[in-house]
Amino acid sequence: MWKRVLLLAMCALILAVGGGVAYLFARKPAMAPPRDVKVALTPERVERGRYLFSNLYECTGCHSERDFSKFAAPVKPDGLGKGFVFPDQMRLPGRIVSANLTPDPETGLGKWTDGEIIRAIREGVDRDGKALFAFMPYTAYRSMSDDDVEAIVAYLRTIPAIHNPLPSTQLALPVELLNRGEPKPVAGPVTAPPRSDALAYGRYLVTTVDCAGCHTMKKNGTNVEGMDLAGGFELSLPEGTVFSANITPDMETGIGSWTEDGFVARFRQYRDFAQNGAPSISRESFTLMPWLAYAELEEEDLRAMYRYLRTVKPVRHKVNTHPARQISQH
Repeated sequence: MWKRVLLLAMCALILAVGGGVAYLFARKPAMAPPRDVKVALTPERVERGRYLFSNLYECTGCHSERDFSKFAAPVKPDGLGKGFVFPDQMRLPGRIVSANLTPDPETGLGKWTDGEIIRAIREGVDRDGKALFAFMPYTAYRSMSDDDVEAIVAYLRTIPAIHNPLPSTQLALPVELLNRGEPKPVAGPVTAPPRSDALAYGRYLVTTVDCAGCHTMKKNGTNVEGMDLAGGFELSLPEGTVFSANITPDMETGIGSWTEDGFVARFRQYRDFAQNGAPSISRESFTLMPWLAYAELEEEDLRAMYRYLRTVKPVRHKVNTHPARQISQH
């Protein structure tokens, strides 16, 4: 009798597991229809979109062809928005390819509607209803205001079209299945806090820019609990390996001893490189921090971000951000 009960239990378990696996393979990402919107290409909106795309959100970092032989990898001439195949050294789960965002009708966004682009940015679903890999921080972009996301769309409509056929992203299992659960529709209009409320506006910037995405240590692709913004996330390319810095207000291992003016100056020091050309680098000076883009952030934005970062939980976590630099000094 007990053997029969055991057999039935095992059969039930197999059916349950099989059903769960079948569900994962059949599951579609949560999505809403794209908004029916036509973004007006006013000069003010296009310029705002340029600032957001190239500086604040630094979309160029993943979606452009860059020169990694130079400090902070500036965008190559004629490389803006053309897409990028991520190298194997990053140890990503599969072949990861950032999309061509130029208006090319065959290989870019030329045939996409404005609503489809907005949905992809904030909700993580492409025009065919497929989930984008959440390495693109659309989970943070969900909080991006309607005005800001529309400005980015306006700017993308104005950049030069580049015909650049790229392979598709191919995620490894089980990541491909789990990633289908990441997209989530944005419910209703989204507005940004007023700039006059520096703390709330700073929270908006730090959240939507996804500072935590790079500045939080991860294990198996998931943020380590209690280590928010405390650095230690490994970033590797053929040119070198670096670890993100602790940007919590810890006095010894974070930015707790930094003044507001010092925080702004830390970014401004690379402005000449951004405007007049970045120098060549060695493995000791290799960096993936987008200093060239952030060097030209508006001062009001930098100060708001600093004020918010001063309010997050301080975490004592000493990080050696440039291992190659330390080795060369011995």
